[in-house]
Amino acid sequence: MRTHAQAVVIGGGVIGCSILYHLAKLGWTDVVLLERDELTSGSTWHAAANIHGLHDSTNISRIQHYTMNLYNALEEETGQSCGVFQPGSLYLAQTEAREHQLRLQAAKAKFYGMNFHEVDRAEAERLHPLVDFDGIRCIMFEPDGGNVDPSGVTNAYAIGARQRGAEIHRFTPVTATVPQPDGTWIVETSKGNIHTEWVINAAGLWGREVAQLAGITLPLLPTEHQYFVTETIPQIAALDRRLPSVADRDGEYYLRQEGQGLLVGAYEKDVRFWAEDGTPQGFGHELFADDLERIEDNMMRAIARVPAVGEAGIKRVINGPMIWSPDSNVLYGPHPDLRNYFCCNGIIPGFSQSGGMGLMAAQWIIKGESEYDMFAWDVARFGPWADAKFTKARVGDQYAKRFAIHFPNEERSAGRPVRTRPVYEMQKAVGAVFGLNYGWEHPLWFADAPDVAETNGFTRQNWFEPVGREARMLRQTAGIIDISNFAKYFVKGPGAADWLNAVFANHMPKAVGRSCLTPLIGVNGGIAGDFTVTRLAGDAFMVIGSGAAEHYHQRFWNAVPLPAGTTFKSRTDTMCGFNVAGPQSRALLATLTDADLSNEAFPFMHSQQITVAGVDVVALRVSFTGDLGWELHCAQADQLQLYEALIAAGRDLGARPVGSRALMSLRIEKGYGSWGREYSPEYWPQEVGLDRLIKLEKDFLNKSSYLKIKDNVPRELLQVIEVTEVTDADASGGEPIFLPDGRPVGRVTSGTYGYSVAKSLALGYLKNVPAGTAVDVMILGKPHRGVVLAEPPFDPAGKRLRA
Repeated sequence: MRTHAQAVVIGGGVIGCSILYHLAKLGWTDVVLLERDELTSGSTWHAAANIHGLHDSTNISRIQHYTMNLYNALEEETGQSCGVFQPGSLYLAQTEAREHQLRLQAAKAKFYGMNFHEVDRAEAERLHPLVDFDGIRCIMFEPDGGNVDPSGVTNAYAIGARQRGAEIHRFTPVTATVPQPDGTWIVETSKGNIHTEWVINAAGLWGREVAQLAGITLPLLPTEHQYFVTETIPQIAALDRRLPSVADRDGEYYLRQEGQGLLVGAYEKDVRFWAEDGTPQGFGHELFADDLERIEDNMMRAIARVPAVGEAGIKRVINGPMIWSPDSNVLYGPHPDLRNYFCCNGIIPGFSQSGGMGLMAAQWIIKGESEYDMFAWDVARFGPWADAKFTKARVGDQYAKRFAIHFPNEERSAGRPVRTRPVYEMQKAVGAVFGLNYGWEHPLWFADAPDVAETNGFTRQNWFEPVGREARMLRQTAGIIDISNFAKYFVKGPGAADWLNAVFANHMPKAVGRSCLTPLIGVNGGIAGDFTVTRLAGDAFMVIGSGAAEHYHQRFWNAVPLPAGTTFKSRTDTMCGFNVAGPQSRALLATLTDADLSNEAFPFMHSQQITVAGVDVVALRVSFTGDLGWELHCAQADQLQLYEALIAAGRDLGARPVGSRALMSLRIEKGYGSWGREYSPEYWPQEVGLDRLIKLEKDFLNKSSYLKIKDNVPRELLQVIEVTEVTDADASGGEPIFLPDGRPVGRVTSGTYGYSVAKSLALGYLKNVPAGTAVDVMILGKPHRGVVLAEPPFDPAGKRLRA
């Protein structure tokens, strides 16, 4: 066994072998995989191994499409059969909402050149004569759908990796992972130690235990999962072709051909957790006792749809463990609290994602960043607040609702609240409906009474009119927005300015009381974040960014060493904030402070440390609403006092609380992008309009990468679209955009109704589409005519901001 390696992969399931293969394929051949038992032990060997290409997330669809296309090439390359069957997949919609989902996925497939299209009942019956299509509203067909052999795929990756020089050691459990001062690791085993640059935790059911060896805790929990295979079905035995699989997610089961019978699996409501205190070390190829009564309701729905299931005997039952994260997405990427430690844990649809997951991991490890924005999977999306109680509640909810549609803007309640601020109860009492942001409860909108539950769907829901009242109120008078979930950092010391200039692309403010906007440049030259930086004193700065990305951005802070005597501290947990915005915001605040808020004394993009209603605050003259406004940041202990005073002062003006849904509408009216939607490492600064904030006369993090792409012609540009053909739905993000002749030209990143301008709006990236061009936005998967605007519909000159 080697004693040195570029990377050590821990775990010999399909994902670990895929990562090893892709590392070697991208040029890292001095790599090793360590497996505690036999390859495929744990969850891989008993997987149903279905493959499909479409997902609600565009980037995950790209990854799954790559994976599906990889398997046949992998067979040719290695000579190892992957057991690929691709008779296609039928997707059934019993409800209007499911039809909307499938039509939107079909529109995305058309945009990205994937094969996923609608078929009529006659064609569906020809494809699968055993299915009763009564009550089905819409049928989509994916010709490349199917399944693979779990062991065959895993061994093909392993053979491909070995052919490129990688080593695989079975029956070699890892006993310790010891970090070294230079960021490398010693991986200890009973057969010897390996000194490696990178540790990759792909340990499947043992991901928690392997993480604990490195001193970290991952929010993961296993459950039992059952499927069964029938005896031979005569109608199938008589066919000379393989039947397509059936995705009847409204029926809450999956079904495909297995041999001359059918395989039927279910995610039942009666969730059974397993190994809550840790996965047994001796577990490998064991299964649990059959418990088909738990999935009886799902089975009956499958029998109603495919009567042959009920007529056949059961050949075998598989009841095995699978390990979940709180949102059922993989925990992926370099762990922000460690150096050179990559996580790939909690994978559910592993055989649909293994290839793309391995490729993105190899890119990230070797090049420092993957080609696609993987924030939806990033391990940094969770922090210590995702404890065992929260994880169990969310995993149970995710399992039981595996096939439920996750609607745009939907906020699920399981495991909440986790973290609340002092004003939570007061906000709840006045009708706040809350969302979750990095563990924090924050108001989405305000209902007319407490404890109103919001409805969910692809069309406008019960929050549409209340959000409209909030948005129009702010534009007409003023509104009070809780912005406590923004990330807040303080940098102090003699090297503070130098450090910030070394991190960010813009010049840091030189004068006390000045603020600036600045991008953070990613490893490949894209946008890794956008921030407001304020100079509070000669050697002290306040930095404000995305709260959801706080753990993500920790990697960038770690990349630039702090100068001696200089400190960097997050204050997100101990500070709160409110944005008071609107044309009467100055009048509202003037009743609570002696500070001079006039435009001359307190101009736009300036700050002061003042007292408001007896509370010391850092006041910034900025507003994400695009309107006149101030951000007020205070100690968490003072939040309730400040909020009560703002609400009381607002009553005389008709100003009330405003939630983040209204803020979304207001910022899109202004054409403002936001992190995770418009801004991500995939997009170049010149494509999002942030290149003007990059100062090349100084050095900054990843400047050399930006220089490589700065003169490139934008591949696409961020633009505002007015949807002129308005129905009962607005764009929400992810919808493809076509020209009227059917040519694909872009996609929506954010969408909403602009209440103060009375327009249905979308922000999106478009390829060479000038203002005034008519386009079709695929809302609900159907073309809705729109027009590209030359400028944002609200205050394009910025007069209100500077009033």
